[in-house]
Amino acid sequence: MQRITAPDGAGIVVHSTGSGPDLVVVHGGGVTIHEYRRLAARLADRFTVHLYNRRGRADAAPRREPYTVEQEIEDLGAVLAHTGARRAVGHSYGAFVVLRAALRLPLDRIAAYDAPLRLAGHGLPTTFLDPAEQAVRAGNTARALAIVGAAVNPHSPASKLPLAVRTAICRAFLRTEVGRTMGSLVGMTLAESRQIEAYEGPAEEYAGITAETLLISGAKAAPYFTEINDRLAAIIPKARTLRVPGSPHNGIAVAPPTLINPLTAFFTTPTSPAAQR
Repeated sequence: MQRITAPDGAGIVVHSTGSGPDLVVVHGGGVTIHEYRRLAARLADRFTVHLYNRRGRADAAPRREPYTVEQEIEDLGAVLAHTGARRAVGHSYGAFVVLRAALRLPLDRIAAYDAPLRLAGHGLPTTFLDPAEQAVRAGNTARALAIVGAAVNPHSPASKLPLAVRTAICRAFLRTEVGRTMGSLVGMTLAESRQIEAYEGPAEEYAGITAETLLISGAKAAPYFTEINDRLAAIIPKARTLRVPGSPHNGIAVAPPTLINPLTAFFTTPTSPAAQR
């Protein structure tokens, strides 16, 4: 564990494991690096894996307000500079951070798992934001999680249940360790989703990414993640897509061989992305 300093003077705690080329992991919304311990362990025999909690959670500094994704990019830049890493993998909102960062930070290779972008009307729906924020203001965390969960997993049979039933399920979920974490962070998750909404635009906005790019989606995640990746792959010069069989939105945390093997190959083997789209 190392403590470094962000551009605004805040502390960042970097947790590193393994040996080999440096690889930074940027975690998703509603969770901490704790959820990525299996991913780190399965990559540690080939890479030095660096994880850090994004602001407002666990051992991280508080967020600056008003919150913007620029703060995340600055912090990632500090981690890259300290570790010397030029490779990064992001999950969910962390994938959004990595893609935005790749437009200006010195990254050679990036992987994005289920990036929840808004590309000119396509991608993550944002109609859930107002009712979810209302639930947070009313102190009804279970209802807020139920609304967010249906937006992220609209294809799930559970998302078709009445909101009252989904809220009851989330109330039970809040008694679990990961449920308590997600519940405590739901307000931050919604603030991050507002940033996704604020950065909505055409896929061409990402044409300036020069890094080798692997756009990953879980085959059991919402179909719009695969649609986003297909749109980006047509624009980013050195991009390819990977759809992981049987993998849900949190599949990167599960870290199955069907993800770890191609991810390892991508970060270690010279490739010709244009030929593999």
